[in-house]
This record gives sequence, C-alpha cells and structure tokens, in this order.
Amino acid sequence: MQINKLFSIFLIFGIFIIFVFCEFYRTNEKTILKIISPNIIQVDLNNNKIIDNNETICIENIQTLSAINRENIESLAKQLNISNENAIKYGYITDNFIENLLDNKKVKIILSKKQNQNCLFGDLKVDNESYREKLLRTGYGFVNGKPTNNKAFIKNLEQAKKLHLVILNHKSNKYHTLNCKYGLIAKDSVIIPFKQLSSDARPCKFCHIERSKKNIYTTKITFDKTYPLAISNGNIKLYLTDLTRQLKPENKCISLACKEILNQIDNSKSSIDIALYGWGNIPEINNALIRAKSRGVKIRSVYDTSKNQYYPDTEFIIKISHISKTETPQILMHNKFFIFDKNKIITGSMNFSKTGFSGFNSNCIVFINSLEIAQIYQEEFNQMLSGKFHQDKDIVKHKTVKLNSTKITPLFSPKDKIITNTIIPIINNAKKYIYIPAFIITHDEFSNALINAKKRGVDVKIIIDATNTNASRSKIKSFRQAGIPTKIENYAGKMHSKSIIVDDKYIITGSMNFSKSGEDKNDENVLIIEDSKLASYYRGFFEYLWSKIPDRYLKHGLRAEGHYSIGSCSDGIDNNFDGKTDKEDIGCK
Repeated sequence: MQINKLFSIFLIFGIFIIFVFCEFYRTNEKTILKIISPNIIQVDLNNNKIIDNNETICIENIQTLSAINRENIESLAKQLNISNENAIKYGYITDNFIENLLDNKKVKIILSKKQNQNCLFGDLKVDNESYREKLLRTGYGFVNGKPTNNKAFIKNLEQAKKLHLVILNHKSNKYHTLNCKYGLIAKDSVIIPFKQLSSDARPCKFCHIERSKKNIYTTKITFDKTYPLAISNGNIKLYLTDLTRQLKPENKCISLACKEILNQIDNSKSSIDIALYGWGNIPEINNALIRAKSRGVKIRSVYDTSKNQYYPDTEFIIKISHISKTETPQILMHNKFFIFDKNKIITGSMNFSKTGFSGFNSNCIVFINSLEIAQIYQEEFNQMLSGKFHQDKDIVKHKTVKLNSTKITPLFSPKDKIITNTIIPIINNAKKYIYIPAFIITHDEFSNALINAKKRGVDVKIIIDATNTNASRSKIKSFRQAGIPTKIENYAGKMHSKSIIVDDKYIITGSMNFSKSGEDKNDENVLIIEDSKLASYYRGFFEYLWSKIPDRYLKHGLRAEGHYSIGSCSDGIDNNFDGKTDKEDIGCK
C-alpha cells in the first residue's frame, strides 16, 4: 500500500514536472515579426507584437544570398564563383525557401554571448531543428564563401538559372535586367518575375534595348497577352477591371465600366437613381451629372453614413440630388448601383471613386438593359429612399428574368439571406469547378460548403485581397489546410470583386462580401446570372489573374503595402488602412 502511495506521488510529481517543462518551452517560443534577410530575423522577444530595439537576431557564422537585401551579394558571388545575375536569382529562391520555412512559425531563440547595438547573435530552433544547420544542409547557407552541401547548392543554382526575373523600379515604373547598373542603384525597387509586370511598365532603354546588325535599336522583350475587359450578350454587358494593369489610381474615367456609366448619364432623359457606399470626384462623371440635371433629369440618391466617411466627396452627390436619403449610422448601406430612366441598371462591386472608376481595383460590373430588372431594383431603391433600410425593408419578390439566353435573378441583403438560401445550394450542386475572386471570405457555412465541394472532387480556387490575409475571421488558413488552392494577390490595387463562377454556367456577383454582415446586416445587392458565354469568359479572366500571381502566394501572405505588393509603395494610397502611405509605411521603408 505504501509503495503504491509513493508511486502515485512520484507519478503526479513527474507529470507536474513535464507540464512545467512544456509550459516553459511554450512560453519561450517567440513569433517572427520580419525577415530582413535569411540570416537577419526580427523576433517578438517581449511578446508585444511590434518591432522594438534589441529584437534583431543575427544568425552566427553563416552567409546567405538574398534578393530582398542585396547589400553583400557581389562579394559573396565572387567567392561562390557565380555571376551577380545568378547570385540575385539564387537569392530569390533563398527568400522563397525562408518564407516557406518560417511563415506562421514559432521559434525558440538560442543566443550566444556575442552581441552589438544592431544584433543579438545566435540561432533559431524551428521545428526542433537548428535554423542555421538547416540552411547549410539545404545549400542556402555558406561558410567562408563556400557551400557545405555542394550537391544541394548545384541543384538550387540550376533551378535559379531558369528564372526570368527583372528589377522593377516602383517610382519610375521601369524594369531592368538583373545586371543593369540603373536597376541596381534604384532605391525603390523589387526583384520580381517578368510575367508580373503590368502592361504599362516601361523597359529601361539602357539594358533592354540592343543594337541590331542594321544599327536599329529594338527591344528584346514582349509582354504576355492581356485579357479583354468587356463582353456583351444581348441586353447584358459584363465589365471587368484588371488590378495588374493600372498601378496608380487616377482622377480620370479610364475603365470601360466608367465609360459606360458616363455614356448612360449623358443619354439619360428623365431620371438617375444612385445607391452609393461613397463617392470620389471624377471630373468627367461630375460634369456629366451636372449636365444631366441642367437638362431636367431628376437625380435621387441613397448613401451610407455608417462610420467616419472614407469617401469625402459624397457631399457632391447629396447636393446635386433632388432627393437624397441616408440610413442609421450602425450598419453599412453597401450598395453601388445606378438606375437610368427606370429601364437600365449598372451594378456590381465597384465603388464610385478614383480607385474604382480608373480601374485601379479589380472589380466586376454589370450593365443590364431591362425594364423588368430595373423595376426590381427600383422597388429596392424606393424603400431606402422612403427611410426603410436593413431589416426594416420589405422583401422584394424574387423573380428570375430571362433576357434571350440569359437568366438573371436579383437578390438583396439582408432580407433574402442570399448566401444561405441561394449561393450555398449552387455550390452544393457544382460539378466541375468553383472559382472565386473575392475581397474577403469569413462566412462559416459558405466556407464549409466550399471545403465539402473540394472533398467531392470539384476544382475550387480562390484569389483573396492582401489586406485580409491576417483578418481575424479570414478563412485562408482553413482553405489551404483543406487543399483548396488560395492565392493572395500581390498588386497595389484591391482584389475588390465579390464574385463566384461555377461550371461555365453561373456568375454570382454584386456588392456583397462573403461574410455574415454582408448576408445578415448590410444593404447589398447580388445578381445570379445563368449564362454559359458570360461564365466561360469570366473563368478565362480568373485564370489570367491566377497566372499573373506567383505560386509563392499559394502558401504565403504579404503586406498590402510593401515592396512585393507591386506598385503599392508609389501609388499615393494607404493600401492597408493603417494611416501611413508609401514611404511612411514600414513595409515600404
């Protein structure tokens, strides 16, 4: 009995010791805040989630190549007996390897006695392995200018040589070869694959132009084909905007969707009704509305005042409107649609601002010439104009309208419970593919339906905006764990579409984000479009965008404002809504 009692005491004591050890080990694990280079890592030592002094860990007695931090690349390239160009390429794949290794990882810090004002020297323990030893073993780390695993080094080098990389100068929007002196001295630059360049990027005339035998200068590089941004099928037109082409928002009516709006304003005869989340002044559009009002067109508007107004020019619409109405300040009026002469509508995901009208953000916009569709939207608009918003609205009777070969069903939040009652059943019946370009996805049941579709063999792919990679309810991690390929866009503009394309049959698009608030609270509108021609066209555009975004962002996120978010450090926009723009933002320093 006494022996059993002693055994129990020792067992309890042993469990307690193990618990204390595990808890000690857990609390000594730290979060990586920033990778300056493969051998210089900033770690959250005091667990306050910001970078402080004395939180920079320099990995001791190791050299690495990096395309991000190219400070010592020339001297190491000489020691390795490779060209500077290949050293940069090797640095590019090293950066990718490090991101794969350290992304979302907790690390244990092993410090040496050596330190200075810039660095704490030592090593990291990642997945119970020395970070330094892993770099050496995989050929990405060097000692005294030599690889310790020559076989791995040669294999990596052969992979690196195949890459087609350029230096993009954010400020000038010029691209350079990797050995161009003008590219190498550019301070606001990034190394990217050539296919990521926007169509308006210009080649550096000193490194991309060569003299031919006839003494005529010709460029050696041609761009990948861009995708057409509009399609028409009878009385319906689909307009898309491409965030990879327009790297700066402009105060001009540049996009085809904007030109359609301008055309409809100029040709309106009796009325223009506008439901808007916010307004940004575009002189061409403003002047067209002024002309319309002067010729007797009645302008009415409903608008959002749910928070500090992000769009300061909304006052213009209020003043020009004969009648305007706003809603209570707790919930979004998130619609973005026009009704022209009570028989045509333009709707979609595009905000009426310079980031929308100029094509800076990626959006889906639909024009429909149909009295029946316009009447459905008119009923919804009139309710809001009378002061009924959100749950106070009456349900607009569901009606599917057939326009030649196209079937269109307009739906409205919050009364229609769009995701639960309509979108999820379409997902559950998908047979071939579900492609989603979206600003954000946080809706639990919607996400589960996509995961289940993937499990039954449907090809599910998602592109999400970089702003929402770390959102508290973002489903990116769940999708990736379920095997759904999910890419984070890496351009300055927003992936602002709120669309789903299914089986070359359905397009689901509108103002609603795939969230609980989008379905249950906000005023939103969504179109269910059944049309094989339009759906296959939109699928092609999705595949085009997918090809423009590197595969590295299938595994990683990136800063919405940072050097690897193309154009974001020189676009004059606060891309991540932190109150800092371009060089003021830590990602662009």
